[in-house]
Amino acid sequence: MNEKEVRQGYEKFKADKFARRIAETAAKYELETPALQAFIDAIMARMIFDGEALSDLFAEQELGWKARTKKELALMDDLGPLLRKLAKGRDISGLNAYEN
Repeated sequence: MNEKEVRQGYEKFKADKFARRIAETAAKYELETPALQAFIDAIMARMIFDGEALSDLFAEQELGWKARTKKELALMDDLGPLLRKLAKGRDISGLNAYEN
């Protein structure tokens, strides 16, 4: 195995780990994995957190505002560290509203 193969293997490992984490988080909050992935991708593409898009994730669950807010806050507790890691030190506008 040469260095290039090792690097490719490591990159695949990281991508698989990330995909697994997204799928687990989506299942935990009863969300569709592609919808959660699209939400994360949109945040990272613009480096702007969209609270309305967060609410839209839970729209199909038809939750009351209290239950929806509780789930949104819990999801952001789980996603916050991941988003900050993906941002690699750059600021995501609006994300600080969900920091404890």
